[in-house]
Amino acid sequence: MSQAPRGVLIVDLGTQYTQLIARRLREAGTWCEITIPERALETARRMDLGGVILSGGPNSVYDEGSPRPPRELLDLGVPVLGICYGMQWMCQELGGKVVASDSREYGRTSIRILESEGLFDGIGGHTVVWMSHGDSVVAVPDGFNTYASSDNCEFAAVADPARKLWGVQYHPEVTHSVRGREMIDNFLVKVCALPGDWKPDSIVDREVAKVQEIVGETGEVVLGLSGGVDSSVAALIIHKAIGARQHCIFVDNGLLRKGEREAVEAEFREHLGMDLTTVDAADRFLSKLAGVTDPERKRKIIGHEFVEVFREEAKRFQNSKFLGQGTLYPDVIESVAAHGGSTAVIKSHHNVGGLPEDLAFELVEPLRDLFKDEVRALGEELGLPHEVVWRHPFPGPGLAVRCLGEITPERLQKLRGADRIFRAELRRTGLYDRTWQAFPVLLPVRSVGVMGDGRTYDEAIVLRAVTSIDGMTADWARLPHDFLAECSRRIINEVAGVNRVAYDVTSKPPGTIEWE
Repeated sequence: MSQAPRGVLIVDLGTQYTQLIARRLREAGTWCEITIPERALETARRMDLGGVILSGGPNSVYDEGSPRPPRELLDLGVPVLGICYGMQWMCQELGGKVVASDSREYGRTSIRILESEGLFDGIGGHTVVWMSHGDSVVAVPDGFNTYASSDNCEFAAVADPARKLWGVQYHPEVTHSVRGREMIDNFLVKVCALPGDWKPDSIVDREVAKVQEIVGETGEVVLGLSGGVDSSVAALIIHKAIGARQHCIFVDNGLLRKGEREAVEAEFREHLGMDLTTVDAADRFLSKLAGVTDPERKRKIIGHEFVEVFREEAKRFQNSKFLGQGTLYPDVIESVAAHGGSTAVIKSHHNVGGLPEDLAFELVEPLRDLFKDEVRALGEELGLPHEVVWRHPFPGPGLAVRCLGEITPERLQKLRGADRIFRAELRRTGLYDRTWQAFPVLLPVRSVGVMGDGRTYDEAIVLRAVTSIDGMTADWARLPHDFLAECSRRIINEVAGVNRVAYDVTSKPPGTIEWE
């Protein structure tokens, strides 16, 4: 297997910010991997290791059962950065002392930089950081110096420069830490001496090589193509690796938006010249979904039927032992307990959690370790059209997870009508590219209305629009009231069976972006 570039190992000690740490490193052009304490040493020895980051976490180091990374991580000869709990564990492990603080320090805090070197190269005086801790280091190990302090925390940042061991009591990865990104960049460049060469062109080369190694010289790949940026970039990478031995399968499952099928066929068959088969399976999917209202059952049914379609289509190709997918890192960590840890399962994705155990394909997932913005950068590198690269994410189960309650052709028609209007208005007003994702949701709720001096008793549409970078977190989009009013007017006037439109003002967390 092709070797990943020199990078950083992130040891997840339970913080909600682990993925954010990874994002910051990738943004700085540094490859990184995440693992749990139990696998940390094994992963470190497998990697071309340039540094280690120990994340924060909610535990106390002196509690029984708290996360305990291997002590050997500190002796590998590479720089280590401990963040919050990671710093406390490192200090205690090396002979320092950690105790419960008299007062919890939480939120924006001003710290004084005492030494402008290493992590703080070019950063002096005072700066604001984000604190979130109840315990504190009260004695540092031998060889450690203090690099920053706050009014309530003497050891806000410490280091043993000789061994390149650094610890910060705050979270530099969050945007509330004003110069946190500079500190992370300093750790990568000044302390770890990493080249920052994790760029789109190098990612493409690496993933192409991985596909070639997995598939070999004769293997064929059946790829589930949706037309979104994820499956499109995956298709381009696999096509670059094995050419005509990739067979794209586009499944019209009856859960697509208006014009979706025609657009995909035009782009991939006519423009890109790929081998594309369109399977008309609307009746098959809708009959299986009849009467089903539970969202997890919907996803499982759709995932199962997708795989069955692939299996049937793959019989046409002698060496089609591989299934290509546009699975992303957020898909994986939301669908399973990430890296064997205790991350909660939020929802299954049809291309992750819905796959059967007896799947006869070996998976080829060139985007599995990447975030959405990295995938878009790859799409631009590979020459995908702007409208494909920046198309809003569309879930694998399609409109099934936006049609709450029972799925029927009549209800799907209402949803398609509302979706067509909402997207058209977003593009007309220039708001489409200013939102990460925007779509309508059809609720199984009827309300009384008045239209044409008559009483109506019809269903409700909720409009959902969010801003985000990678989909891991999202904020609801502050769309203009006049815009929302026009969308509401058009939907109610043009979509039969809808008499009420609402707007969702929930961020992620606590909600998810999709409703189901």
